[in-house]
Amino acid sequence: MRIEILVDPRNFRRWHQRLRERLAHVLPQSAVFLSRREGAGPFPSDVGALLALEKIILRRSRPTICEPASAEALDANETSNPAPDLVIDLTGGDETPRRARDATVFRPLYDGIPGDVNAVAALLAGACPFLTLEETDSGAIVGEALPSLEAADGLTGGLEAVFSRVIVLIEQTLLSPRRVHERPPSQPPPRRGAAAFFLRAMSRQSIRQIYHLCCHSPHWRIGWRLHDGPGVLETGGLGGPRWNVLPDLGASFAADPFPVEWRGQKALFFERLDYATNKGTIWVQLFDENGPTGAPLPALEEPWHLSYPFLIVHDDELYMLPEASASGAVTLYRCIDFPTQWRSVGQLLTGVEAADATIFRHAGRHWMMSVVRDGVGGYSDTLAIHHAADLFGPWEEHPLRPVLIDSRFARPAGAVVAHDGALWRPVQDCSTGYGKQLAIMRIDALDAENFAQARKHLISPGPRWPGRRLHTLNRWGRLEVIDGAILTPKNATLRRVVHRAIDRPMA
Repeated sequence: MRIEILVDPRNFRRWHQRLRERLAHVLPQSAVFLSRREGAGPFPSDVGALLALEKIILRRSRPTICEPASAEALDANETSNPAPDLVIDLTGGDETPRRARDATVFRPLYDGIPGDVNAVAALLAGACPFLTLEETDSGAIVGEALPSLEAADGLTGGLEAVFSRVIVLIEQTLLSPRRVHERPPSQPPPRRGAAAFFLRAMSRQSIRQIYHLCCHSPHWRIGWRLHDGPGVLETGGLGGPRWNVLPDLGASFAADPFPVEWRGQKALFFERLDYATNKGTIWVQLFDENGPTGAPLPALEEPWHLSYPFLIVHDDELYMLPEASASGAVTLYRCIDFPTQWRSVGQLLTGVEAADATIFRHAGRHWMMSVVRDGVGGYSDTLAIHHAADLFGPWEEHPLRPVLIDSRFARPAGAVVAHDGALWRPVQDCSTGYGKQLAIMRIDALDAENFAQARKHLISPGPRWPGRRLHTLNRWGRLEVIDGAILTPKNATLRRVVHRAIDRPMA
């Protein structure tokens, strides 16, 4: 296949080169070339000035994918290359390329409108554009994505989050069977200047710096309760028995709770992040029929950050699959002395930046869901699925790769549960920020070729569990657990006063 990427030379950027490199890598039998064609034109001059200013103020030392690229890297004019089989039109122009009339033509749309400048406009207006990929001949929408801006810093970070997912969306569409989506309505964003965006961003940055001087942020803590009735997954809300707060462990936070009962002992494993090192380790709190017993204990530490201690019982052994994306692998640990002694027994995946891997059994196979990224963009919008006949592998990637690009429904938030004749998965809804709320998804289709899910509940913190965030839900028997983040001053006296006021509505 001959794939031509059409780029307006006045708006040629490094992400266009990255797209070419990715397609050449995943489609090694294809010829991929970049061609010049004038289209909608470059970013407004004030946007270029803002990107240059952000590089200085935010001290960006590495090149970013939204920086201009040398036009010399463009292969030739569009008429100089051989006739393509497939055209990816990134010019933002409305006219179909003349010589592509016998080829399939795709173009990305930002809130239903072509042209990179519309991604800029949406971000300047304070929103993340909804991405779609259009087949121009039929007008069909063959792919869609909602990037996550959780890691975006300024306009530069926002553009990296968006353009990196345009690359993934195009790659997904070419590698996977075509899926026609409903066309969303076009939503031209309000036009706001770069100067106003810069002033707002600098104001937020100043407030954030002051906040971090005074408070631990984010300060996650764990809520638990013991009961026999229906829980959050069944009811879709935080009502019912009162939530209790697991006590803090000094200058650190606690998050990602996973309960288990193993050979007569109940325990709750969780991430503890030390504020001094900004590194997570896995700790454990023992429980009895009335609640926590004794002090929490360290359970697992590695040179890299650990969190999300997902637990698996397999062949009468207890295993843990903690989040360790910084290591570049998904590593399985076996419990050799419950609850504090664990030993690595193998890497299920390697060479991957995968977070919050969650494994469950379905249709005679093991299935693993995680969110992945390739060094750029958000951490919570790209869902990958792997499956294997045996827990220890080999693990095979689902052909719909990635399965989903959507900050609302991708990132796992706890164990997948069989309930009411279906599989239910808690997910993090990060569309308004990392870990802001939970969604409960029902898996409607899952096999070696297909995946579909539907949202049944959306759960936010409130009077029953005050705070600004909520991003994990699990249950084992009578022990149900969640987590959330609250305001936590660094001053100990003020912290006690604030926490007492925050927790009063839970009583």
